[in-house]
Amino acid sequence: MRALTEEGTSKRIKTKSWDIHYHEAGQGAPLILVHGGGPGASGWSNFHTNIPYLSEKFRVFAVDLPGWGKSQSVKYDQRDNSGALAEFIEALGLGKVALVGNSMGGSSCIRLAYERPELISHLVTLGSSAGVPSIFDPAGLSEGVKALEAAYFHPGPESMRKFIATMAFDTRHVTDEFVQERVSILNSRPDHIEGWISGHGKPMVKIDQARLADIKAPTLLIHGRDDRTVPYTAALHLIRQIPDARMLLIPRCGHWVQLEHADEFNRNVASFILEH
Repeated sequence: MRALTEEGTSKRIKTKSWDIHYHEAGQGAPLILVHGGGPGASGWSNFHTNIPYLSEKFRVFAVDLPGWGKSQSVKYDQRDNSGALAEFIEALGLGKVALVGNSMGGSSCIRLAYERPELISHLVTLGSSAGVPSIFDPAGLSEGVKALEAAYFHPGPESMRKFIATMAFDTRHVTDEFVQERVSILNSRPDHIEGWISGHGKPMVKIDQARLADIKAPTLLIHGRDDRTVPYTAALHLIRQIPDARMLLIPRCGHWVQLEHADEFNRNVASFILEH
């Protein structure tokens, strides 16, 4: 089988409101991968270890949300992640899709799942939150969010290395190559940095708590037990509110389940979608 590359899977589409870059691979039922909101995040950067496996079973799309990767820039007041995803799905005529979102991407998928349930067949979140603080976690910004902010305000190898180290449980993932990749992505789009800073201190995704119970899609909440950005108690809140939800808690794992435990992530996501 021909190896999948970043360039070989790269595509663009103009929807009604957005110019969106994405990666596509595979055939079958559509599955959309949605990255988080960290510095240097993109569809390929966040999910390149998962696309080869998942594309053997699904038609996979790894989207760059507006304000990240190679998609158009956007200021905070115009940001609409769930709306952009809905337009993307409709522009490609995909019908119902399985959504898999990491962190901010997962929260965006949650919002889309209650806003446009007719578009969603399955919902999978990784280290995501509905924005409700827990009495069991320290008050204020988490260690990971502080590192994320520092990497946006002071972009460079040092701040990016600290950011990645906070995202991962295992330090073997903090490589010079990965640090440079994320720094290059971030610094290639100063307009994205400016757009993120325009929303500093505001929620990356606004969730209507009262509508979580409206989510109809079978839902899998995956979380790292050692997540220092979004503690796993966030998933406990979601599992109480979303009717058809189940939870997978992975030990020795931080905020990036899909990178740290790629094989376990790939198997569980594929089996969940195929069996529900």
